[in-house]
Parts: sequence; C-alpha cells; structure tokens
Amino acid sequence: MFEVSQPIPVRQPVENEEESSPYWQDPMRVAVKRMVDIFVSGLLIIILSPLLFALSVAVKLTSRGPVFYRWPVVGKGGRRFTGYKFRSMKANADRMKKELEHLNEMNGPVFKITNDPRVTSVGAWMRRYSLDELPQLYSVLKGDMSLVGPRPPLFTEYVRFNDYQRQKLAVKPGMTCIWQISGRNDVKNFDDWVKLDLQYIRHWSPKLDFWILMKTIGEVFSGSGK
Repeated sequence: MFEVSQPIPVRQPVENEEESSPYWQDPMRVAVKRMVDIFVSGLLIIILSPLLFALSVAVKLTSRGPVFYRWPVVGKGGRRFTGYKFRSMKANADRMKKELEHLNEMNGPVFKITNDPRVTSVGAWMRRYSLDELPQLYSVLKGDMSLVGPRPPLFTEYVRFNDYQRQKLAVKPGMTCIWQISGRNDVKNFDDWVKLDLQYIRHWSPKLDFWILMKTIGEVFSGSGK
C-alpha cells in the first residue's frame, strides 16, 4: 500500500519522466482516468441533485449573497479557470481577508485560519462534511478538474509560488488528494502540502486513485473538515 510518509526528492522537476509516474505517459490509463471522472461526476450530480438543491436553498435563505462562490483558480500548466463551490462565507469575505492576514496559520502563499470569522453557520456545517465542494463535480465533468489530483490554488496564491511549488501544477488538479486524507488541518507549512502533491504525481496509478477516493469517503463521513 502507498505510504504517504515515504520521503521523496525535491530537487528535480516532476516533469522529468524519471521523477513522475510512468503511467502519465500511458494514453490508455490517462483516458481511463478521464472516463472515470466523467462517469462518476455525472452519476453523482444526478444522484445528489436533491441534496444540491437543498443546499442551494439553505445558503440562499441563511445569508445574503449568491448561492455559489466563483473560485478563480489555476489548473494544469498554470491555466486559469473558474471553479464553483457553495458559498460558505459572507458575501464580502474576499475583502475581509486583508484584515485577517496577520492571523494566517499557514506558512507560505496560502491563507488558512481556524474558526474563520467569515464563515457562515450553514457554511461551517457544509465545510465539516465537505458539502460546499460538491459543485466541483461540474468542473470534473467539464474537464477542468479530476476527481483525484493536487488541489488547485487560487490565482492570487499561484502568482506567489516559487519554482518548487509550481511543480504541483504538472497534472490536472482534483477534488481530493493525499493532503486531504493525511491530516490536512494539521499541515501548517505549504511546502509540506506540496510534498504530498508531488508524492501523488510521482506514484500515480489507478489503484492509488481508488485508494484516495475510498479514504476520502471516510474523511467526509467523519466530519473532519473545517
């Protein structure tokens, strides 16, 4: 079984074939990954449509602002795209961020704090079970994201990345990743987060994707999100 604690080299770019999984060079396996993304995301959108509708109503009735948060992120190779989440914060959350930057608990270009005052009551509940991220299934179906892959950074974060951190964009970003099933709330250094993403890129296989998805389901039902 894949061990997330396995040390990896950090000096070589992951684009080097010797430093990435050979499966990325196999058109058949990459095509299967895409077909799984299409099938699973499409199926879940249909099955979860009543829940998606209920969450939309809950967001709209409990706080001012749009139902969805338009998520300006960066994908494979630095390509910008707009993702979507259920809005879990106050409508002016982006403007409030400047006032809270001194509380940032993450060492690096990413902003993350515990008990973020911008989060609404319904938003806190959705985040606990990662329900706010369900609209990303549309991004998977569309092809901007995959079910499994490094989490996409905000564009404002990406412009502050160094060369090492940009390596996480060598493959298509995903809804879930090793970071999310490996104590994501305890990771305080962004480079440690990147290291987990590089482990995924360098060891990717369909079997690893399946393992991450199964572990993610357990994390969701445990309510470990924040």
